[in-house]
Amino acid sequence: MKNAFVFPGQGSQFVGMGKELADNFASAREIFQEVDNTLNQNLFKLMTEGPEYELTMTINTQPALMAVSMAVVRVLEKDFGINIKDKATFVAGHSLGEYSAACAAGVFSLEDTACLLRTRGEAMQKAVPLGVGGMAAVIGLSYHDVQALVEACADKDNICVAANDNAEGQIVLSGHMSAVDKAIEIAAEFGAKRCIKLPVSAPFHSPLMLPAAEVMARAFMKIQANNAEVPLIANVLAEPITESKEIIKHLIEQVTGSVRWRETIAYMHNEQITDIYELGAGKVLSGMIKRGYKDINTSSIGTPAEIEELANNL
Repeated sequence: MKNAFVFPGQGSQFVGMGKELADNFASAREIFQEVDNTLNQNLFKLMTEGPEYELTMTINTQPALMAVSMAVVRVLEKDFGINIKDKATFVAGHSLGEYSAACAAGVFSLEDTACLLRTRGEAMQKAVPLGVGGMAAVIGLSYHDVQALVEACADKDNICVAANDNAEGQIVLSGHMSAVDKAIEIAAEFGAKRCIKLPVSAPFHSPLMLPAAEVMARAFMKIQANNAEVPLIANVLAEPITESKEIIKHLIEQVTGSVRWRETIAYMHNEQITDIYELGAGKVLSGMIKRGYKDINTSSIGTPAEIEELANNL
């Protein structure tokens, strides 16, 4: 039995997340309080009570999702005596989830991770004026075929890239809204089943995010980082790394680079990972992994009952 732990990204948030953990475990409440104190904000109240539109703002979503993931990690450690560093062959996270993975692997402190994600959210929001960029999900095309669609929509003035290679037949485009709109219009001609505009406020993981990458490069200079105690499979590499300088370098690249999630899970599969646990809010990653790999046991762990079951299994 070989385990990997993965951490969700934007899109997994929901109003009410973290409440059941806080109601049941003092160790979870500690995490939420530490994040609130670090950010000087009542983020936990926003997570549990809404309003939803405020929770889905990138500056709030990013630290909020990390807080729930780290609350699950803390509960496993403090209440069940399970340290994921002892149980994991790899950790990985989807986009902002890579920061949660790095925190769980001992690379960054909780406080630094919260600050980094607040900075990342603000920088991504400011990088491109509202309405200039966007994203769309392409369903039913291979990564290779999506590249042809991208080339048909991009030109010297309009950027369009494959931003998230999530799973076979599920790829997200990002770039100038004019190019993304064109992709939505002509995707069927390239064989796509659907191409749907995503409700996001910026063209994440595209070259348009370069100003945000520059902000993150400066932010990382101010924090202490350790080598990972568990190999972290980086989004932009789809390969494991442990050296702190490498992790930071690739987290900066990740702001403008593609999230190679399909290849990340393929790498785990090739390394004979038998069980993948998604720690935190929602079930998005578990769903994607289950569709691609029936021979990997996949579970989402976000409630007290799910944590208890995981602790028993481990």
